[in-house]
Amino acid sequence: MSAPALRARQLRVSVQGTPILHGIDADLPAARWTSVVGPNGAGKSTLLKALAGLLRQARVEGSVELLGQPLQDLPARERARRLAWLGQNEAAADELPAYDIAMLGRLPHRAWMAPPSDADHAAVQAALRTTQAWQWRARPLAQLSGGERQRVLLARALAVQAPVMLMDEPLANLDPPHQTDWLRTVRGLVGQGGTVVSVLHEISIALQADDLLVMAGGRVLHHGACGDAATHAALEQVFEQRIQVRQIDGIWMALPRV
Repeated sequence: MSAPALRARQLRVSVQGTPILHGIDADLPAARWTSVVGPNGAGKSTLLKALAGLLRQARVEGSVELLGQPLQDLPARERARRLAWLGQNEAAADELPAYDIAMLGRLPHRAWMAPPSDADHAAVQAALRTTQAWQWRARPLAQLSGGERQRVLLARALAVQAPVMLMDEPLANLDPPHQTDWLRTVRGLVGQGGTVVSVLHEISIALQADDLLVMAGGRVLHHGACGDAATHAALEQVFEQRIQVRQIDGIWMALPRV
């Protein structure tokens, strides 16, 4: 397995005195796609935010390394160049057109108050075309549907061109064809040497990743390759044997156990 793009050691998080994460150790390998799964309340989103350094109203203990450097030692701009983020229910300026929203992803690459460069425009156009959002680039975000909005926000994250991307529930509001497009996009990023870590409720799509990190109760129960029998057993266990992992036409799927 490749060297870790992200490493957590004894990561503990408490919110308003309530423990959420309990001493997590995890190495998330570079140039691979890791999906984080588990039941509601497992601490998946909290873990992702802790890895991104986005927990402001929480007590965080332990350490996180990004590409071999302590996260807290990286200046904000450098961190933003190395790590792109797409979160749940992302806040955005609804009055801005989709193009300008995607251009926000280029801010870490620009000097203060500097206009966008040709490289910035090229990155934004490529990102919007990748997410099939180019056709409404001039429309304000407020005029877009939930799925269209999500594709613009994904384009903003892609425009960063960071070597590591963290995504929390990125398939929200996306219909099946665009979920498939998202899957292809992730595979393309990893194929180019990028690292993707995603929190997903869609277990069958999560099983298309390289590795699965299975959580429950603020702890990691298992971390292994998606095709391993031990990973499948852990997945079935964490969902109380209510699902079963089966291979259909060469693809691992999570099916209801009836």
